[in-house]
Amino acid sequence: MNPRRPNPAQLGYRMPAEWEPHQATWLSWPHNRASWPGAFEAVEPVMARAVAALATSETVHINVLDALHEARVRDFLDEETLASVRFHRFPTNDAWCRDHGAIFVTRSPDQSEPLAALHFDYNAWGDKYPPYDLDRQVARLMADVLEIPRFPGDMILEGGSIDVNGAGTLLTTEQCLLNPNRNPSLSREDIETRLREMLGTRQIVWLGDGIEGDDTDGHVDDLTRFVAEDAVVTVVEENPNDVNHAPLAANLERLHDVRLHDGRPLRIIELPMPAPVWHEDQRLPASYANFYVANRVVLAPVFADDNDAHAISTLEACFPERRVVPIDCRKLVVGLGSFHCLTQQVPEVPRAASARRG
Repeated sequence: MNPRRPNPAQLGYRMPAEWEPHQATWLSWPHNRASWPGAFEAVEPVMARAVAALATSETVHINVLDALHEARVRDFLDEETLASVRFHRFPTNDAWCRDHGAIFVTRSPDQSEPLAALHFDYNAWGDKYPPYDLDRQVARLMADVLEIPRFPGDMILEGGSIDVNGAGTLLTTEQCLLNPNRNPSLSREDIETRLREMLGTRQIVWLGDGIEGDDTDGHVDDLTRFVAEDAVVTVVEENPNDVNHAPLAANLERLHDVRLHDGRPLRIIELPMPAPVWHEDQRLPASYANFYVANRVVLAPVFADDNDAHAISTLEACFPERRVVPIDCRKLVVGLGSFHCLTQQVPEVPRAASARRG
C-alpha cells in the first residue's frame, strides 16, 4: 500500500456479507466459446434464467463486448427483465465477474463516499488462460461508471477465493492464496495484512484444499460459505472412495476448531456433494456451495442429482426470507464455475442518519 494514502480499513471501509442489502448484481455475459467446449449453446439460456430471477430482486448490470453483443443478450431476456437490466459495453476475455470484477466495500453513510471499489490485480488463476488483458480493466470500469473511489489492491486476488461474514471474519484457502502462481513475493503474513487493510477484516480462517476439477486452485466459494454472522454451510463428501472425501473432511475439522473473534463457536451446516459430474474425460467442479445470495432470491446450482433436494432444503432453511431458485447447471459448470463465480454484488448504502431524520 502507498504509505501516504490511508488504506480502506483505516478509512472505515469493510466488505459487507453477501446477504446484506444490495443495490445491484453485476455480471459479465458469457461469450468465450472455448470456456464451454461443446456446451456453449446451453449456457446463455441458463444465464437468462438467472438474470430473470435476479431482476425480480434488484438491478442487474451486465458487461457486454459491444452493441452487437448487447443486441444478442437482449434477445435472451424478456421486456420485464430488461426493465431492471443496465448494459455496459465493457469488453471482457471471459465471463467470471466474481474474479475479474471490482470488490465493493462500504462505510458509514454519514461519511462522504460510503461506497468504494477495490481493484485487485488478476492473472487468470495463475496465468492459466491468457489473454486476460481486458479482464484486468473491468474493476476500474465498474468503479468509474458508478463514480465511486477505487483503491488498488496491490496483490492478485479473485473474489471467489474469499468469503466474509460482514463482521470481521474472512474465509479463504491455503491452496489458492498461498499458491506461488498468485503472489510469490508475499508471505502468509503479508497476505493477511493486505486482506485486513483492504477488506476491514480482523480474523482470517484458513481452509486447506479445494475440490477436484477446480482450476482456480481451491476457491472457497466451492467449499464453505457464510450464511450468517456465526454460521457457515460447508460441503462434505460421504463416499470415502471419492477423491474429494479427504480434503473436505479436513476442512470440516478445521471449521470445528474455529472460534470467532468474540469467542463464539462457528455454527456448521453440512451440504452434500452431488455425484461426480463429467464432461468427456474431465471431472467438473460441481458444488452446491457455489450459490449466490441476492436481495430476494438465492440462485442455487443443481445437477439432476439425488442430493439436489437436500441441498435446496438446506439453503431454504438458511435463507427463509428469500426464494431459492434451483437452476440446472450441468452445462454451465462445463466452464468450471457456476452462479457465484459469475456474479458480484454491489452493496446498498443506507441513507445517512441526518437524511433519515429529515
